[in-house]
Amino acid sequence: MRGRTLDRTFLFTVIALVVVGFFVFASASLGLLARGGASFSRVAFGQIVLGMFLGSGALFIMSNIHYAKLKAHSLYIFILSYIFTLLVFVPDLGVTHNGATRWIEIFDLSIQPAEFLKIGFVVYFAAWLSGVRDKIHTFSYSVLPFIALVGLIAIPLLLQPDTGTFLVIVIAGVSMFIAAGARIRDMFILFGTGLAGAAALVLARPYIMDRILAFVDPSRDPLGSSYQIQQSLIAIGSGGLFGRGFGQGIQKFNYLPEPIGDSIFAVLAEEFGFFGGVLLIFLFVFFAWRGLRIASRSRDHFGGLLVLGIVILIVAQSFINMASMLGVFPLTGLPLLFVSKGGSALFFTLLSVGIILNVSKYIKKR
Repeated sequence: MRGRTLDRTFLFTVIALVVVGFFVFASASLGLLARGGASFSRVAFGQIVLGMFLGSGALFIMSNIHYAKLKAHSLYIFILSYIFTLLVFVPDLGVTHNGATRWIEIFDLSIQPAEFLKIGFVVYFAAWLSGVRDKIHTFSYSVLPFIALVGLIAIPLLLQPDTGTFLVIVIAGVSMFIAAGARIRDMFILFGTGLAGAAALVLARPYIMDRILAFVDPSRDPLGSSYQIQQSLIAIGSGGLFGRGFGQGIQKFNYLPEPIGDSIFAVLAEEFGFFGGVLLIFLFVFFAWRGLRIASRSRDHFGGLLVLGIVILIVAQSFINMASMLGVFPLTGLPLLFVSKGGSALFFTLLSVGIILNVSKYIKKR
């Protein structure tokens, strides 16, 4: 039907990210095998079955569900995602790893509910902003509900703790708020509130201060808080222009912490070099440009804000990850979307891409 064709360029960009991500993940997994292959099959199963296979199915389904239905059920989607996130605190269901309780076990699969919460937040906040579009300049319909909503989300995420995901949600929320027409005065209020909250969080969580100090001085504690960034920089530097070659990286063996997790960009840079890293960055930039193009041409306010929020969620998290591995941003523990391990992260990322593709079917033609 005319006018119902999805954005194929955006879809091909996503496919390229998934394919590149799979090959980098496969190579980085060699480091996991060397450290203890007992968990490799489980990780690979989650990445391929839950992430790629079921995620592709979710993308197809969501690309064929009119996005207006998300607005009609936005509150229920948010409540469901919030309750789902709280399940990590249920005994014998929540899973703790490296001091953080962010996962639940379902049918021997490890799932991170916060990935669903990110989507639930964006869907509900886009619906809210589009619903109060004419009142966005009033404090009670803009700053106040935004702070309340972010505060509500902060409770389960900071208790896990998952500061990185909370940061990404805040970035997406602020971007949507600005796009909806927030006043400069409101932004100063949010900036002041955020600054106070960040200071309180740093004081309450010493490990955050350790990461900030390691960012300022990577040589400060080479066997402690600075270890990961130092090993990452060694891996990236040894890759040179063209890299050591696929599967030939050294740092993933007993040096890089989490080589298939948040350190995977360092693995990519070591094996594919400067040009490999630039290629991945270019794919994310093109993903962002094409996604924002869809948002700007959406037929309604809700669709535009929805796509904007999802694009910012994906791109902000990915660039924070890469920046932290390059030493230009403090370590957050955030995975690199489309590339790092995490079947649930890939599943919900592809599901959210399906939403963008559905909106692209109804964009204004020029």
